[in-house]
Amino acid sequence: MKTSRIMTAALLIAGTGLALHSASAQQPSIQRTDLLQHDLGAPGREAVQVRVDFEPGAVSIKHSHPGDEVAYVLEGSLEYQLAGRAPVTLHAGETLFIPAGVAHVAKNVGSGKASELATYIVEKGTPLVVPVK
Repeated sequence: MKTSRIMTAALLIAGTGLALHSASAQQPSIQRTDLLQHDLGAPGREAVQVRVDFEPGAVSIKHSHPGDEVAYVLEGSLEYQLAGRAPVTLHAGETLFIPAGVAHVAKNVGSGKASELATYIVEKGTPLVVPVK
């Protein structure tokens, strides 16, 4: 009896894990590639550069940064929604300045892959991405 309860619990846990894995596997993904992290002449500040690749339909979490961001769209079309502003769609070759601490979301609104080069001037030693509720 005890063995069958353990087996049932194990199967339920495994099944739940597979269901969660399948659900997350179905979400369009975002891949971040760190390119550069370097101290600046200003004490306590650093430059960080990241390539962010969005699969079709991928949406970032709502987040902010502990410093300014300059986003340059390398390919595709990305819609940016900054707190308190109307959404803006950028295409390859266009840029956007995102001030420190401003909550925002980025979404691939094109039919193919979209990529951005994100350059941050941030406080050294703080998390680069700060989730916002």
